[in-house]
Amino acid sequence: MMQSYNTYLNRDLSWLSFNGRVLQEAADPFVALYNRFQFLSIFSSNLDEFFRVRMPAVFAFSGLTTKKISLEEEYPAGLVQQVQQTIQLQQEEFGRILRDQLIPALKNHQIYFCYDEPLPIHHQPAIRDFFLSTVMSFLQPVFLHRVPRGSVFLENNALYFILESQSAEEPGEPEYILLNIPSALLPRFLELPAGEGWSSILFLDDIIRESLAIVFPGKSIKGAWSVKLTRNADMNLEDEFAGNLAEKIEKQLEKRDAGPATRLLVDGAMPEKVRQFVLQFFELDQREIVTGGKYHQLKDLAAIPVSKRMDLSQDAWFPLPHPGFDVQVPVIESIRKADQLLHLPYHSYHPVLRFFNEAALDPQIREIYITLYRVAPDSHIVNALMSAARNGKSVTVFVELKARFDEANNLKWSKKMKAAGIKIISSIPTLKVHAKVAMLRREEKGALVDYCYLGTGNFNEMTGKFYTDHGFFTASKAIGQELQLLFSYLLSGKQPDDFGKIPFHHLLVSQFNLVRKFDKLIRREISNAREGKPAGITIKLNNLQERSMIDRLYEASRSGVKVQLLVRGICCLDPGVAGQSENITVTRIVDRYLEHARVFVFENDGDPVYFMGSADWMNRNLHSRIEVCFKVEDPRLKSEIAAILDMQMKDNCKAAFLTSQLENTRILNNAPHFQAQEAIYQWLKNK
Repeated sequence: MMQSYNTYLNRDLSWLSFNGRVLQEAADPFVALYNRFQFLSIFSSNLDEFFRVRMPAVFAFSGLTTKKISLEEEYPAGLVQQVQQTIQLQQEEFGRILRDQLIPALKNHQIYFCYDEPLPIHHQPAIRDFFLSTVMSFLQPVFLHRVPRGSVFLENNALYFILESQSAEEPGEPEYILLNIPSALLPRFLELPAGEGWSSILFLDDIIRESLAIVFPGKSIKGAWSVKLTRNADMNLEDEFAGNLAEKIEKQLEKRDAGPATRLLVDGAMPEKVRQFVLQFFELDQREIVTGGKYHQLKDLAAIPVSKRMDLSQDAWFPLPHPGFDVQVPVIESIRKADQLLHLPYHSYHPVLRFFNEAALDPQIREIYITLYRVAPDSHIVNALMSAARNGKSVTVFVELKARFDEANNLKWSKKMKAAGIKIISSIPTLKVHAKVAMLRREEKGALVDYCYLGTGNFNEMTGKFYTDHGFFTASKAIGQELQLLFSYLLSGKQPDDFGKIPFHHLLVSQFNLVRKFDKLIRREISNAREGKPAGITIKLNNLQERSMIDRLYEASRSGVKVQLLVRGICCLDPGVAGQSENITVTRIVDRYLEHARVFVFENDGDPVYFMGSADWMNRNLHSRIEVCFKVEDPRLKSEIAAILDMQMKDNCKAAFLTSQLENTRILNNAPHFQAQEAIYQWLKNK
């Protein structure tokens, strides 16, 4: 039966589905034990971000009685309940994995993780000493009955106890005390030797619980329950058309951690009367309460002190040298000989660092241009750019000040770069610049020659160690000319329509030609399929949401085009629906590296066309950002991309199919076990 209308998966439920896929890795007994704790940490960190970024919109738009049709589709009635139910089920699964699998597994390795149990008596002297010498000075109790309601501020994602106490001198109504758990200042876990090869791992929370009599002499503490408040991280910058954007962002950053509450996570053992007191005192809404376990902020599990145990961690894969770059030969010379393609993090990030380091000292380099979205806190690339400017080169840097959660870091670097003599472009009104491009202009034989880098990931040597991305180096005159046009536009500070239409042919740039070109490429595959010619589409993305592009893929499926999607996170395309998407599969890969690359392949009647770039297919990427994708022409590089995608499509260990019910279905087949990331590493190692 033909589908008469298109269906879409909900964005927020799809996001939570991806987090569920992360939990699957934590539950996998074939994953090294420490790394399973890491996946629990990632899950917890992701959930915190969801409550900071997405939950405010879910609350706001789901509560509206009159909505636009588009909002009704994205925020249907009952979404809040669906989201809350999904999160509750995932949290319960989180607890089961930790209690029933990981903690017993630690015991098998002579590690006792004290989780929701009395602290061992034989550790009491060490606990008392650690508390008195290290912890006590960080504690700041607040007696809530002594201060006005609503006068105490709970910091975003900070840990606290709500204590119920009874004074021995003044029996009667209980007193409530707020006590901070200083986990941002002290290690969350204390490891103590336990004899005969055993060790114990204790929560900072429990060390404080054990020591409450020291903090409150003369009081009887009846209960101690942990709480954590998450606040809205949205930044209101609608007026960014005028004035100093940097100053506005600095002011907004000061307010971010003081934003409205979106979640109060409470210990499930907290009595109802205490819960109601907390709600009233901190002036919170009942729907903002989420019941959790005894411990919060479990993203700290990544710091559990077992990572140095080689038998508990996965084998390290050391970054490979890229065969196209020789340490005895300047990077520019290697690029001049042939286009080069890095496959990160399998390949070392060093060629990217050398690209800028060598440019800073090369007397023939006249100009450097680069877009920065997220950079490392101690960025070697930015330091190289500052050195280049001090060495007399013209350096122009576009810094995206609106990169969420990186605003402060980008502001810091902007000020330093400006002080070093770099020309700073910071943001375009109503648009973010998410492109990952750079260009060196070198004087050779009296003319300027362009050497370009275009990537799928940020200029960030830290994430370059664990994000899978591709970095493309080229001396193509055509690409260099079009990057010149792009930077001219960025320097103009104008809206795309005001600047004029740029005739991009080799680059796909959102706001100019990207959507139109991708639409044309999909339509060509549809036409080829209808004519009986070879047709197919393979796309790898982080997120897929934009409905017009989804509709094109549905049309392709209906026309008989086989569509293979690798989508790590949000996917609003509803796969496997008869008459709509029966020719579309959506695969998720979650493994040791975070899949981050964007790759687009169109069969083109047996002559495949390959594109890469920065653009996901989200509304924001296609309509509110400057993104850059580029065509890969070199047959040698195209074959490398094809080989990597083929390996990812064969994965039956770390891949799962996304179903129409938002389930992550493990791939079960009779083929030998095949783990794509490991296969890619070994393949590149042997090239």
